[in-house]
Amino acid sequence: MARILALFISSLAILGLQAQHISPDTLQLQVDVVFLSSNLLKGREAGTPYEKEAATYIARRFEEIGLQPKGTEGWFQPFDFTYKPNPHSETGEKRTGVNVVGYLDNGTPTTVIIGAHFDHLGMGHFGSRHVGEAAIHNGADDNASGVAALLCLAEKLKHSSLKGHNYLFIAFSAEELGLYGSKYFADHPTIDLNQAAYMINMDMVGRLNAERKLVANGAGTSPAWKDALRQIDTLGIHIVTTESGVGPSDHTSFYLKNIPVLHFFTGQHADYHKPQDDSEYINYGGLADICQLIYNLIAQLNSQPQLEFRKTKDESQRQGAAFKVSLGVMPDYTYDGKGMRVDAVIDGRAGAKAGMQNGDIIIQIGDVTVNDIYDYMEGLSQFRKGDQTQVVVLRNGKTLTLDVVFQ
Repeated sequence: MARILALFISSLAILGLQAQHISPDTLQLQVDVVFLSSNLLKGREAGTPYEKEAATYIARRFEEIGLQPKGTEGWFQPFDFTYKPNPHSETGEKRTGVNVVGYLDNGTPTTVIIGAHFDHLGMGHFGSRHVGEAAIHNGADDNASGVAALLCLAEKLKHSSLKGHNYLFIAFSAEELGLYGSKYFADHPTIDLNQAAYMINMDMVGRLNAERKLVANGAGTSPAWKDALRQIDTLGIHIVTTESGVGPSDHTSFYLKNIPVLHFFTGQHADYHKPQDDSEYINYGGLADICQLIYNLIAQLNSQPQLEFRKTKDESQRQGAAFKVSLGVMPDYTYDGKGMRVDAVIDGRAGAKAGMQNGDIIIQIGDVTVNDIYDYMEGLSQFRKGDQTQVVVLRNGKTLTLDVVFQ
């Protein structure tokens, strides 16, 4: 713990020089992200001493804010899991992860669950997109940003007049390995989940870009979501909604328990699951605005006891397309126009070799017209390695046809 305090004090000293230029919320968000994504924690791999140091830090912050412990062992909820760097391995290493759980009791029958995972990839032995020697994957956006937002919301709600619900704050472990922490909590809750009003998840909320687009996944899980989002002050942030309650983050575990969910996400980027996902690239002002937006949403729903739950179609399985090839591009999940906009082109892959550029909007792959990301996946499903086709893109308002060879 001494090392935690030393770095915390060091972070305050470094960032304190900027205090006169930024709000207290923004400064605290920066301190939390800088600590959680520091090299000292070596990527917060689940079940390691470094992740436990991060858990201790989060518990101390919960205590400072004035929450009550709501784990099974004080602030903590330990659980066992099998660590498999390769998900296809038949054997694995037994480990113990730990969720960190804090509670704000307002004496009401219903509870809002707010969560974010705090583990990451460690040295990148699993899940990494890094090529080369092992390196620390600090995960500033994924997901120190979400944990910092969790702490910010806890602070806001502790001192607010919003007493329509109790609030449960959970920092989940082992999300990167398969949502283990959230699944465990959903199966072994420390509150009555039948009294859960709804669940909000924050995973990668630190890279709000110049277009100020924020994705809200799961908007179809309750008829209340879209109406509430239309009524709040979004601080100039444009919210892009998707319907499905199922996705590769912790809200899925609660959706499967018939709880309305919303997952906030600022979009994919080229540093995703790479060592370059560091604290200096976080948009702290944007992160503070996202915290305020979510607080505004919670305030809008303060008088509603429990949101109506609706099952949604799993959009990620809409086409059922199993594709064996890739263009080597990262989709821009915040884009809500026609086509599939490219956020980043990976060097050396099929798209780059064909001349594709960041910002291109893919509107056709072979014979498949691409209206959205699901049409894009359907288009890829038509091809195998070695096949050739033409991909039509919009670039700066002009239509270009690129010749692609799938590798």
